[in-house]
Amino acid sequence: MTHWAYDAVFYHIYPLGFCGAPAHNDFCAPPTPRLEQLYAWIDHLHTLEVNALYLGPLFESSRHGYDTADYYHVDRRLGANETLSRLVSVLHDNGIRVILDGVFNHVGRDFWAFRDVLQHHEHSVYGDWFRGLSFNGRSPYGDPFTYEGWNGHYDLVTLNLDNPAVTSHLFRAIEMWIEVFNIDGLRLDVADCLDKPFMRALRAFCQARNPDFWLMGEVIHGDYRQWVNVDTLHAVTNYECYKGLYSSLVDKNYFEIAYALRRQFGEEGLYRHLPLYNFADNHDVDRVASSLQNPAHLYPLYCLLFTMPGVPSIYYGSEWGMAGKKDNGSDTALRPYLDLATMIQTGPHPELVGTLEKLSRIRHTSPALKYGEYRQVYVNHEQLAFARYTSEEAILVVLNAAEQPVSLTLDAPFRNGTSLTDLLKPGETFPIHNGKVHLDSVWPHWARILRLS
Repeated sequence: MTHWAYDAVFYHIYPLGFCGAPAHNDFCAPPTPRLEQLYAWIDHLHTLEVNALYLGPLFESSRHGYDTADYYHVDRRLGANETLSRLVSVLHDNGIRVILDGVFNHVGRDFWAFRDVLQHHEHSVYGDWFRGLSFNGRSPYGDPFTYEGWNGHYDLVTLNLDNPAVTSHLFRAIEMWIEVFNIDGLRLDVADCLDKPFMRALRAFCQARNPDFWLMGEVIHGDYRQWVNVDTLHAVTNYECYKGLYSSLVDKNYFEIAYALRRQFGEEGLYRHLPLYNFADNHDVDRVASSLQNPAHLYPLYCLLFTMPGVPSIYYGSEWGMAGKKDNGSDTALRPYLDLATMIQTGPHPELVGTLEKLSRIRHTSPALKYGEYRQVYVNHEQLAFARYTSEEAILVVLNAAEQPVSLTLDAPFRNGTSLTDLLKPGETFPIHNGKVHLDSVWPHWARILRLS
């Protein structure tokens, strides 16, 4: 049975920014149910035909959510546990699955066990909860000890996942998230830093409680098969194609993304049949509208995102083509508060929403686009064509990033069938003659998604 993720179109929300939460947690204020703002967005998610929400981080933290203070309580700036439980229930009632951030590599300095170390020093019973803890020096914060901070960030204290007490604490939290919040999966922060034994144990633990539970990991570099397999994760972030999605348009070089797609998903591709998590932007990278030089390129870019192998995701606000760039290393501009009514009225590219709705609907109804094979048909500097196919359906995708319409005659990549019908423009059909199909016009900055009939 095919996993539900193959039919998923994700919407990604960074809730502390999206809900306009204070930048710092005082750990004293009563819970404020800012998460309830998401209810107003459910109809919008339906418009986009989104059926999965990646929401996180959510749990009590000092600042940005990835500096966890307590795995068992929703961040008071967003609400209480009951706030999240009700929200997930309503989302489920609306046909939307929910995955949360699992931040298990590190915690913040306000994490309760680290506070115990700060108070009791070498007499703390939690000293072996943290990697590299040593009382033979001083930390950059002036503590009478040193410790390992993730990637050199000493506000993020690396957990010792070799300690059974640590993993037990984390797994009990996950069990509570499954039982109380009824979540459908986790996105593992910095999964490439997590030990493989931990991930194997996590996979077994989650599947024993929900066989359909989905584990997706944040991985930047490396062979994705190290993490995506039957023992560890179901998917990882596809950073290789993330870069090619926009730079192939900026450089007028579809050969770049074509190479990546063939390497990953072609007939001898490394990741055939792996549902990698595809995205054009997220909470850590510049908005794709800010990475492109020509806003019109948003259209062929999203046409590719929704037709390439893998699971597509939309980062909140980017469906209107909103801009956002890192500023002196700060991610604040990437994670803004958004008001739905304001975005509908003033979003820079309001017509993009309708395009994403159409692309999402096409993908949901196409077995070939959800889990079909991939084969390159044609590539040029500003044009790319590829086939997606299963035993029950065949699709030919043709992209044109140029300023002018193009006319193309392509080898028809399918043995059977007499014509191809454009799903983006129903009613337009192109006959197949002698194994060739002639497309008299592919419009500028647009695509044809052609189904074999």
